[in-house]
Amino acid sequence: MCHSTDGRPPASPAVTGGVAAQGPLEITARDGNRFAAYRAEPEVPNGSGLVLLPDVRGLHPFYTELAQRFAEAGYDTIAIDFYGRTAGTAPRDDGFDGMKHLPLLESAHVDADVAAAAARLSGRVFTVGFCLGGGHAWRQAATLPGIAGAIGFYGPPRFFGDAAAEVEAPLLMLLAGDDVATPQEEFDAMAADLERAGKEYEMHVYAGAPHSFFDRSYGDWAQACEDAWRRILAFTA
Repeated sequence: MCHSTDGRPPASPAVTGGVAAQGPLEITARDGNRFAAYRAEPEVPNGSGLVLLPDVRGLHPFYTELAQRFAEAGYDTIAIDFYGRTAGTAPRDDGFDGMKHLPLLESAHVDADVAAAAARLSGRVFTVGFCLGGGHAWRQAATLPGIAGAIGFYGPPRFFGDAAAEVEAPLLMLLAGDDVATPQEEFDAMAADLERAGKEYEMHVYAGAPHSFFDRSYGDWAQACEDAWRRILAFTA
């Protein structure tokens, strides 16, 4: 589990406008999979699109709301669900058990679904993900042609795998200093692989922050949330 059931995503410190259009949609991937997604389009576009990869819960309401927050910051955003192949396109609420479906989720599935969502976006396309989605978001820098960059919050490096040598775009790694889910040593090993391969990345660790700190209900970590936002804005500028 990543964010709590009462979690709410923090708003950008640089809101440029409202949400021009938003709502659910279904997308078909190249392998024929049909999966649920949610798009939020900005009133004031900044020229960048985001494919938003959620945590193990899939397209939970936390991430549809986060798509709106990204749109308010200027990003044309599509949040995707991971489990169309095994759980269909029904809404994902707090009663959905993503852990039952996770063992059936393959990297190739995520790649196909991300590519299908990215094809609907114009301009520069970035991925941004959280926990499970964070690891897969970073990996898109090696698998999604033309990607401008990949952003991940506390994504287990096992989902990134051995993709360092194939990375073609910069990575932004935003990590929790007190992450009980993934030891810092695993992130350090991933960073070392990127350095050996000569790849561009930025890793920032928020000292003492818990896993899933990017949540406005975590009042103690409001400054970390704002700093993470500013790093995303700078990275995608």
